[in-house]
Amino acid sequence: MAHPEWVLKHKIPNADIKCIRGRYYLYNRTAVWCPEKGRTKKVSLKQIGVIDQEYGLIPTGMSKVGKVRKGESKIKSDMDPNTDFLDKFETIEDPRAERNKLYSMGEVLLVALLGVICGAEGWQDLENYGKSKITYLRQFFEFKNGIPSDDTFRRFFRSIDPEHFKKIFHEWVRSLARTVGAAVIAIDGKCSRRSHDGDGKMLHMVSAFATEARLVLGQEKVSDKSNEITAIPKLLDLLDIDGHIITIDAMGCQYAIADKIIQKNADYVFALKGNQSSLQDDVELYFNNLSHGDKIKSHTEYDKGHGRIETRTCSISNNVKWLTDMHPNWASIKSIIRIDAKRELKDSVTQETRYYISSLDVPPQQALKAVRDHWGIENCLHWILDMSFNEDYSRIRKGNAPQVMAIMRHFALNMLQRYKQNAESNKHKRQSIKGLRKICAWDEQALDELLSQDISW
Repeated sequence: MAHPEWVLKHKIPNADIKCIRGRYYLYNRTAVWCPEKGRTKKVSLKQIGVIDQEYGLIPTGMSKVGKVRKGESKIKSDMDPNTDFLDKFETIEDPRAERNKLYSMGEVLLVALLGVICGAEGWQDLENYGKSKITYLRQFFEFKNGIPSDDTFRRFFRSIDPEHFKKIFHEWVRSLARTVGAAVIAIDGKCSRRSHDGDGKMLHMVSAFATEARLVLGQEKVSDKSNEITAIPKLLDLLDIDGHIITIDAMGCQYAIADKIIQKNADYVFALKGNQSSLQDDVELYFNNLSHGDKIKSHTEYDKGHGRIETRTCSISNNVKWLTDMHPNWASIKSIIRIDAKRELKDSVTQETRYYISSLDVPPQQALKAVRDHWGIENCLHWILDMSFNEDYSRIRKGNAPQVMAIMRHFALNMLQRYKQNAESNKHKRQSIKGLRKICAWDEQALDELLSQDISW
């Protein structure tokens, strides 16, 4: 393809020019050996920048020089063409009356998203963040009426449609699990303790979490008159789980949920507790009365750190025909698992035995890894939302605002996690999420890098 002369003058050695949706981008290039063809082939690496007819080559993460064209968002124009999350935001139906629109929906959502990334927790925080960063924000929108007030943010997010907002999130991360190689997807619920209003119940969300990539894949609000059992199937309907392992605690241990997972060409590992008491009793009785003919595979791991020694032994059996005969609704079970955990502290020793059912036929070390990975949703999602985003203490509690802002925090967390994992961001790789939020608030270059990364999947 022949490119215009004003584009070609920015061509440099070992770089490729690509025209994507009418815009020109410059990428680093290298050569790798292709065994199938028996020769080398060209491979594009990271993006160097955007080539603009008016401004020339704009390096990735940098802004244009000069005034932004009216009505144009530089989040959409300066970044990688795949980074279209603001485009998706702008498809939301604006709940405001036309006569009351002093600020565009893009302006409100941009301040909210960047504010949450940089540490804002409430409506006044968003207003304060916007006022302190208005020069930076005007790189993206005009903000001709200044920054929205805290009351504007409050009214907007109370009335916005949470279902549409949730749909946008799912579209944004639709193929993420496959892109990042997420073998285990953990599903679990979390309550925001201070989100209740008067007699109303606190917000209860069920989330799907790619444990290895540490990224949120989706969420579903639990109805006030229901529980996680009804929310989990809705969440599964939204996710692409083909080829993945779904781990759920005892609350979601239901044969209807297991069947849905199998129908979507995935596998499961479910914890057993009192809600499936007869099933748990049968599995526990089997492991406690093993005969010499039973083929049990075992694997033991040791973990030392934080002043303790942990020993975990996973025992797994594929002798499950007797169990599926007794519980015909559970025909998908292929293995039963027992994990014996022993924790030795300086002055105490604790022991615990847990039981699981699974559709997997795998070695015990793989089953143990799937069970341990499930705890990633507690340690790397729920704990971070509480400790880094202060979610449990958020007093956003009226209308649709609690659910919408919970999803907004998921947007922010995914962007921060991707930034940490990005090879270009090694200087921040060891930062905590809380520390990285502070860096983005203090260092506009770091925020530019975060925004300009490839975050569209």
